[in-house]
Amino acid sequence: MTAKKTNSGFLKKVFRICLRVILILFVAHFIYLLLLKWIFPPVTITQLNAWISGDGLSQKNRSLQEISPEAALAVIAAEDQLFPQHNGFDWKSIERAIDFNEENPERVRGASTISQQTAKNVFLWQRRSWFRKGLEVYCTFMIEWIWGKQRILEVYLNVAQTGKGIFGMEAASRFYFNKSAAKLTSKEAARIAACLPNPERYSVIKPGAYVNRRTNWILRQMRNLRGDPSIQAIIQP
Repeated sequence: MTAKKTNSGFLKKVFRICLRVILILFVAHFIYLLLLKWIFPPVTITQLNAWISGDGLSQKNRSLQEISPEAALAVIAAEDQLFPQHNGFDWKSIERAIDFNEENPERVRGASTISQQTAKNVFLWQRRSWFRKGLEVYCTFMIEWIWGKQRILEVYLNVAQTGKGIFGMEAASRFYFNKSAAKLTSKEAARIAACLPNPERYSVIKPGAYVNRRTNWILRQMRNLRGDPSIQAIIQP
């Protein structure tokens, strides 16, 4: 009985410690998430991985006012045209992606919104797992609730990987076009956005057939979306 009581007391103690640690982590994460409504993330896990792997790390934070509206419009056209309307998740796209992945298990298709990508890029890591997806859902919900659309887009334009060791529109614009992100043209912005699905594989400087086709498609979508008042309300601070 004594041994059983000792074991039971030890397990209760471990449980209380674990519960306390989880609570501390939750509160710390919430405070960090709240602070990022006004300040930019100092560094992300993906950026650290790029630096550690030897790809380098080039990134410069810029406010939405310091980034060309063409860049904001390009990423919405390329990545998430329903960005102003959804609550962080495009459920129809998710359903289509699930059906596609079931029929084509060797080719995985994603359906992440800009909000989901921002949550993943800022708080999590890139490797796919159900655990990471669960955390991504929570983080997406929180930034939609606390940050709002304009701040989510602003952070995304600064943390999205735009090349090998290159992050954000400012660093990309400086590296590829030798000018600030504020001066990006629609075609230049569309070219960067075209490479977002795999910025380490696709080249902005020497685009292949896929990037050229996707760039032209994005430009057409930008023309179609340019007059949308809900999009203009977000990309024009």
